[in-house]
Amino acid sequence: MAQLDKLIEKLQPGQEVILEPGAAPLLKSNGAFVPLLNQELTVQQVVGLIREVAPPDAAATIANNKPTVFEYTAFGKTIVISFSVEGKGVLARVFVGARKADGPLGAPLAGEPEINGLLRKMCQLGASDLHLTSGHKPMIRLHGDMSELPDLPPVKTEKMAPLLEAILPPHNAEQFAKTHDTDFAYEIPGLARFRANVFLDRFGMGAVFRQIPIEIVTAEKLGLSKEVLDLCYLSKGLVLVTGPTGSGKSTTLCALVDFINRHRKDHIITIEDPIEFVHQKKNCLINQREVHVHTQSFSQALRAALREDPDIVLVGEMRDLETIAIAIETAETGHLVFGTLHTTTAASTVDRIIDQFPADRQAQIRTMLSTSLKGVISQTLCKKTGGGRVAAMEVLFVNSAVSNLIREGKIYQIPSTMQTSKKSGMTVLNDALFKLVCDKVVSPEEAYIKAVDKQAFAAALKSKSIFLKLEGIEE
Repeated sequence: MAQLDKLIEKLQPGQEVILEPGAAPLLKSNGAFVPLLNQELTVQQVVGLIREVAPPDAAATIANNKPTVFEYTAFGKTIVISFSVEGKGVLARVFVGARKADGPLGAPLAGEPEINGLLRKMCQLGASDLHLTSGHKPMIRLHGDMSELPDLPPVKTEKMAPLLEAILPPHNAEQFAKTHDTDFAYEIPGLARFRANVFLDRFGMGAVFRQIPIEIVTAEKLGLSKEVLDLCYLSKGLVLVTGPTGSGKSTTLCALVDFINRHRKDHIITIEDPIEFVHQKKNCLINQREVHVHTQSFSQALRAALREDPDIVLVGEMRDLETIAIAIETAETGHLVFGTLHTTTAASTVDRIIDQFPADRQAQIRTMLSTSLKGVISQTLCKKTGGGRVAAMEVLFVNSAVSNLIREGKIYQIPSTMQTSKKSGMTVLNDALFKLVCDKVVSPEEAYIKAVDKQAFAAALKSKSIFLKLEGIEE
């Protein structure tokens, strides 16, 4: 009997065994996790358990530290084993299932929608996004770069509609018929959730799927500082996580909510479009509402939240003046509010909020914001030198000095105040990027591309005898 068999002997459909270094083997069943052993696994043990039952080609792939998916028969069941590489670690997921007869690797399991095969292949390769365009080969974003899914033909235009319509919720099908684009969440149990956008372009119907891991990424795993985590203990105020699309805002917010869920005993309401990470009750009661499914709009749900006895409210996107105004009001009236904006720096975040309002209201908003805003985390994702991606975070805490600058409209002075407040945990983006370069996590060229003040960043690199190798950049 293989060593893995002892862990999967009683595995049932819908359940999953998760093997990860630094943790005991876990059985996931109905959203709950049950340890199967009292000892933590090492990387070598996880690899050994999987290689022992892998066919030769999969075993060779694992030996080369590359992801793979294969089938294994035990106890009269077909077991699907997914092995992936995450940074310097590995992750193995084991569940009951089978691909369609004679189907290629990445084909859907029997009885599944056809799209699941592509999504499984995407997850197997460790990609963050799957891109589908009519008449083109499926493409993925892997470690920030776009590439074609290997060994797959183009998706024919006439095949795209049935492929996507098979998983479109009824509301989204109606919305797509009217507006030619729609957002929704989709889940493959035991594998991952996906944030999906279906659209129409000159080639026909298309879609993008963003992978959302089923497991919550903890604040500790993200390496969030103590000063950032202290924001989770506030009784009221506004905390913003900002950055461009695809910068990891949802992951950071998820980690903050999870931290509160583990360390406080409160009521959390999240308002999202769509719901991405699913939070289970730990110490907090969590109500997650999806716009267009459970409520008509962010602003309507935010107004309703004030009558639902919340302690913490998460607003997935502060898209318009009304939502921003209610969020500030909610933060002022004794609630802790988390929100997101698509701004790149802390100072530009403050400017963006104020500029949303008419000129005759901006003085009032500056005063309200100076007391209600507690912190801004502005982040961008960088490619790591060894593969994968890492967030560079600019962090602003609104102390008395920053509060005065907001009230007086001197937003341009905020970066200088952040520079002189490093001991309190504040960090400007250039410094965060510079540290990643010095720690050899990110290349100087990648950090330079992500820097907002590129001239100052290049000068900082040069002062440490770090020279850029980018065309058009003279040292």
